[in-house]
Amino acid sequence: MSQKARIGVIGAGWWAVVNHIPVLKALPDCDVVAVNRLGAEELKAVTETFGILAGFEDFRRMLDTVPMDGVVVSSPHVVHFEHASAALEKGCHVLVEKPLTTSTAEARALVALAREKGRQIVVPYGWNFRPFAAEARRLSAGVGRIEHVVLQMANALDDLFAGEPMLETEGAMFRPPASTWADPKRAGGFGWGQLVHALGLMFRVVDLEPAEVFAMTGASKTGVDYYDAAAVRFAGGATGSVSGAATLPKGRPVQIDLRIFGTEGMLLLDIERERVELRRRDGRDEVIPLSPGDGAYECESPLRVFVNICNGKAVENPADGIVGARAVDVLDAMYRSAASGRVEAV
Repeated sequence: MSQKARIGVIGAGWWAVVNHIPVLKALPDCDVVAVNRLGAEELKAVTETFGILAGFEDFRRMLDTVPMDGVVVSSPHVVHFEHASAALEKGCHVLVEKPLTTSTAEARALVALAREKGRQIVVPYGWNFRPFAAEARRLSAGVGRIEHVVLQMANALDDLFAGEPMLETEGAMFRPPASTWADPKRAGGFGWGQLVHALGLMFRVVDLEPAEVFAMTGASKTGVDYYDAAAVRFAGGATGSVSGAATLPKGRPVQIDLRIFGTEGMLLLDIERERVELRRRDGRDEVIPLSPGDGAYECESPLRVFVNICNGKAVENPADGIVGARAVDVLDAMYRSAASGRVEAV
């Protein structure tokens, strides 16, 4: 392994050029050695802007040509599996944007492949990397046996899922394409695009395995889901209620509210109001003190953790392939249930 982690990027679109590549370029212990995206002019803009020597429209040629320790996959949702599995086959660790894949079968295959190759998967669920998430995971033992979970998320992205330019990306090098976010045939919609964040956080906090889902959704004008309402049963019998909404008014903070009810008490994690509280039936409550800003989404830490992994350092991965796959389990079954009108097994 080289002194610095050699990192490649597959799918240098909006988020990769806004966040991933600038963060990686600023880290002293890695080199961005290659980048892939479609479109010769767009690719040239990326390589010249960030000083990346090797640019490829063909991701397989990049993997075959450039030695790399890790690959960041930030391509459209429906090709995450193809891109991540190809990188794993080359012996690279992978950081795969959310959702990990768009089917349970692909997610489990990716986790199995990573295990076979001795590589790690990082899914950059930003909240998972905040200290409060680790505290919530620790406190979750205090609720006893988990019996019920309530998870709610809302944010202000009605434009994105309506196939319109996302207001917050005005002036960016690239803008999120409607083909990724607002096309029902390409895993568009609030579930794949946003509710996956909340599910990833939930599966960081609690060790639950989804078993079956019944769901209904409400559609945007493009036919993808603006609204999601799902009932979940987990292995072992616990139940859950999962809800999502894309139409929070612009300018309002993201809402994520997670409540875990058990035989000994309940745990509350509230991103909007920045609260983490364990309330126990025996009165032995614990409240984690949070300061303003502690609940902010973390954009840099997932990449730091990934680079450390690529450099062979022993670090905790709070958003590994299992966490990513369990979020996909819920969403895959949710969408199938909304289409069939029946309870769907994971």
